[in-house]
Amino acid sequence: MVYLQLQGDSLNLIKTTSILTAFLAGVKLMKQNIGRGEFSQFPNLSQTSCQEDDVSTYFQHLNALYSDFESRLEDILTMVIPPWIINPYGDIEETNVIIQELTELSTNEELKVQFKNGYQQFWLQNNIPVTYPVLWNIARKFLISFPSSYLVERGFSAVNNLLTKKRNRLDIIRRADLRLTPTKLTQMLIIYY
Repeated sequence: MVYLQLQGDSLNLIKTTSILTAFLAGVKLMKQNIGRGEFSQFPNLSQTSCQEDDVSTYFQHLNALYSDFESRLEDILTMVIPPWIINPYGDIEETNVIIQELTELSTNEELKVQFKNGYQQFWLQNNIPVTYPVLWNIARKFLISFPSSYLVERGFSAVNNLLTKKRNRLDIIRRADLRLTPTKLTQMLIIYY
């Protein structure tokens, strides 16, 4: 289930952080429940009679899984996301330069209407990088990065499909016949670079 949530064109670091935090919280809950002998999250296990050694083994496996994920995902889980990226119209405590731009942004009534489409669509508008460059410089790092390998895998699948025997006349390397757009966020990528 988590793997499916980490796919898609609109995935960003903010969504990834919340998905992975929820996953680890679920694993921690399972670990606590199985340690107490509660098997409600494991329907097949609750229908059998388990010995104490088996429960201890399951607990140790969940503990190892939790520790492994926690250490591997430490950089994402400990990342501090400024709250004004998700809600630029809330109460904010930041530095003076950011406060000045946030004040200007929060009084812009036209942009307030655009915020109803979600924070990602809000920040990816054409006029945001020009009008609020300090805010954009911070927000883009959370919105433009590709936190999952989904887009790369999709690109490789497209290349593999083009290189099958059905299309044996393509010479991708020499003639540059391949032009992939792994994401629909081309406008955002142009602004970033």
